[in-house]
Amino acid sequence: MSTLAIDGSSQLEGGRRTTLAVGYADLAVLALALPAFLLAGWPLLGYAVGAGAWLLQRGIQIAATRRVTRVERRGDRRAALGILAGATLARVWLIALAVLLVGLAEREAGLAAALLSAALFTVYLAAQFAVRLLAPQGPS
Repeated sequence: MSTLAIDGSSQLEGGRRTTLAVGYADLAVLALALPAFLLAGWPLLGYAVGAGAWLLQRGIQIAATRRVTRVERRGDRRAALGILAGATLARVWLIALAVLLVGLAEREAGLAAALLSAALFTVYLAAQFAVRLLAPQGPS
C-alpha cells in the first residue's frame, strides 16, 4: 500500500499550500518592500511604478496561462507555445518600459523601480524553480 492510501490526502494538501505560498513569494516581497521604501525614504513614485508594472505583468501571465490551458486541451501545441512566447515578451517589455519611463521622469525613482523590479524578478525565478522541485511528480 502506498503512504497516500494510508495517510490520506492531508500530505497532498500541505504540499499544495506550500507550493502555492512559494509561487506567490514575489508578491510577499512586493508587499514588504513598501514599508522598506517608506522607512528608507526612497522615492514612492519608483515603488508605485515598479509595483504597478509587476502586478500588471503578473495579470498578463495569469491570462496567458489560462489561455494556454484552453488551447492545449484542443491539442494545438504550436498555438500554446506562441501564446507563451508572446506573453513572455510582453511582460519583459512592460517592466523595461515602465522603468525607463519613470527613470526619464525622475532619475532616483527610475533607479528605485529598477532595483525593485530586479529583486522581484529574482525572487520570482527562484520561486518558480522551487515550485517545480516541490510539485508532485507524475507516474514514471
